[in-house]
Amino acid sequence: MSEQYDNARASSARASSSSSLNSSLQDTDDDRTIANILSQENFPVERSLGKRLSHLDSIPHTPRVNGQIPDVNDATFDHERLSERLITYGLAELRVEGDGNCQFRALADQLFRNPDYHKHVRKQVVKQLKHGKKSYGGYVPMKYKTYLKKMKRSGEWGDHITLQAAADRFGAKICLLTSFRDTCFIEIVPTDQNPSRELWLSFWSEVHYNSLYEIGYVPTRVPTKKHWLF
Repeated sequence: MSEQYDNARASSARASSSSSLNSSLQDTDDDRTIANILSQENFPVERSLGKRLSHLDSIPHTPRVNGQIPDVNDATFDHERLSERLITYGLAELRVEGDGNCQFRALADQLFRNPDYHKHVRKQVVKQLKHGKKSYGGYVPMKYKTYLKKMKRSGEWGDHITLQAAADRFGAKICLLTSFRDTCFIEIVPTDQNPSRELWLSFWSEVHYNSLYEIGYVPTRVPTKKHWLF
């Protein structure tokens, strides 16, 4: 009986190991496949928005978890302030769903011109967080494994730590036009590389993210082909 039990455990361990390996290989294949697919898409030429805000000073970015959600009155004033800034700088929002995935949807729109790729963006950000505990762990006020487990879940709000991880993962400078009273503009740059592109988001502070464009260049959302990965 003991020998049969040991053989069963060994078989189970091999199966588990094989399953983990297959899962890892599938993840790698998925990443390569989506990269190939997206590189073949004919996206509009990116228009630089930097000149519009080049005179503004950005504050040093500090990765952090989300702050307290403002009450209704403060949120209303914040939204009005953000709307005025958008008009002032000739910017417009592509509005994404407020389903808890808005940061990842806005990033997906800037990266791939499709907010529906938010699951892929979240997956890549979590990978970056997982392998960068030394870089990000000090900003997380909880057990790091607990934080990773939370961020894996669809609907979990992104924060300024995930923004830094996204900048690092995609080699992009992330520019936020915010509703903060004293801070209009925040730049998040990759830690160990020069950015190869800019991603522009609006941030209704602690409430919602959207994707930014010049007025007149906001894409019209039409049904787009969805690849099998999603």
